[in-house]
Amino acid sequence: MNNKTYSAKPSEIERKWYIIDAAGKPLGRVATEAAKLLRGKHKPTFTPNIDTGDHVIVINCKDLVLTGKKLDSKIYRHHSGYMGGMRERTAREVMDKNPEEIMYLAIKGMLPKNSLGRQTIKKLRVYAGSEHENVAQKPEVWNF
Repeated sequence: MNNKTYSAKPSEIERKWYIIDAAGKPLGRVATEAAKLLRGKHKPTFTPNIDTGDHVIVINCKDLVLTGKKLDSKIYRHHSGYMGGMRERTAREVMDKNPEEIMYLAIKGMLPKNSLGRQTIKKLRVYAGSEHENVAQKPEVWNF
């Protein structure tokens, strides 16, 4: 009986491209699926300390749904580091100006806060509309 734990090597990893349609779906549900694909948790070869994940394209971010009163009560904060440098925007303001940013920040928050997370987030592409420029990679549609 072989009781050895499998550990993926970087040369053995096969990366696919997946496309997720966010239209009419809640922000968190789409973000968790995208984070799972980026980490590689859907694969049997998942290794926590190695980036085994796939590339993810999220389209139609302008049509995603925030449930309840989150459009007005959810606040995105950024501080410049200077006195009085706190900038606050509601989710509605961010959605009107840049809908891709909400999805990007939600997915980034679900990834590890280390060099592995920084490497993983580079495999994410987010688009407000249904058009994307990664047709040559032949992405598969990911349904959940």
